[in-house]
Amino acid sequence: MPLSDRQIKNAKPAEKAYKVSDGHGLYLLVKPNGGKYWRFKYYIDNKEKLLSIGTYPTISLAEAREAAENARRMVANGQSPSEAKQQAKREKEAALLNTFAYTAREWHAKQLPRWKPKHAARVLHYFETDVFPLIGEEPISGLRVKNIQAVLDKVANRGAIETAEKIRQWISSIFNYAAMLERADGNPAAPLVGYLQIPQTTNMPALPREELPEFYRRLLLADVTQQNRLCLLLTVLCFARNTEIRGGEWAEIDWQAQTWTIPAQRMKRPRAHLIPLADWPLELLHELHGLTGQGRFMFPSRTATAGYISENTMGGILNRIGYKGIATPHGFRSLASSVLNEQGFNADAIERQLAHVEDNKIRAAYNRAEYLAERAQMMQWYSDFLRQRYDAAKAML
Repeated sequence: MPLSDRQIKNAKPAEKAYKVSDGHGLYLLVKPNGGKYWRFKYYIDNKEKLLSIGTYPTISLAEAREAAENARRMVANGQSPSEAKQQAKREKEAALLNTFAYTAREWHAKQLPRWKPKHAARVLHYFETDVFPLIGEEPISGLRVKNIQAVLDKVANRGAIETAEKIRQWISSIFNYAAMLERADGNPAAPLVGYLQIPQTTNMPALPREELPEFYRRLLLADVTQQNRLCLLLTVLCFARNTEIRGGEWAEIDWQAQTWTIPAQRMKRPRAHLIPLADWPLELLHELHGLTGQGRFMFPSRTATAGYISENTMGGILNRIGYKGIATPHGFRSLASSVLNEQGFNADAIERQLAHVEDNKIRAAYNRAEYLAERAQMMQWYSDFLRQRYDAAKAML
């Protein structure tokens, strides 16, 4: 007799699993744990086979009968319903593995050993917000130029053109990776080189060297804390990046060796950076140590108990003393480069002191010299050069 919903609901678990037949190969398997499973028994080539349809009540009696009827049609045509189900499952899994999002995440994971954590997180964030919603679930082999173009347009239309270009480059790398795995034949991001009109970048305003005495005079008269004044003086003298100076820690100073070593994790490029300390910066650091030497940071924040001064602190001082649009903290790097190159110092030593990375990879591989002796001499000369203009400014007061 065919089953009824009442019979199914009243089927109680027993010590051993048992079957309740609906007829024509369809039955309900009741397990000791109370689970109720729809099964369909059929024969292919005189061999008994079993198709799992689902669980009750997720699959109702009517739905189970419909599934069984579909399976009977397949058997009548010589097809095995259970094998067809497994094949469909395999195809679904294969399709999932070949989506753009899956391949992109796989590519991203392989970059982690060489990327800084913040950069890796930023790249993944861009993909999750700007790329995956549009093409993430698409088979990577089916994507075309117009699909990538739509992603870039979405980002560029909000004004983030440089970000859009970075995304294009990352997508291109993902397609190269997919081609290596034979998941895609072409690279639809490649024809879009030059598609985005990248705005021309402008260098950070740099203080003209002729302005140095007046700059120092204004800084000496400025209503700022001595800690922040010293930070700006050391930024000019050491010409490291703003964040590298601001985040300075006292443990990085070797007073005996007269060096400041900024660890790799605080640098733009993943390598430690050494600053030979000339007479004047050492003098300023000793003064600063009397102000902040009891803590971890050279320039501790007044508001963040475990942090240091913000990135806007130095720029704000420059703006207040009349150099808005004329000078920036980063611009002091350009000033140092110009002065030192014109003075005839070794260009490689200057680049190393600026913590720049050699663009020519072959040359970089053979040119691993640190030029420490030349850099120490250069930094002392530059310190004396700046000290003369500072003393001239003091004389004007």
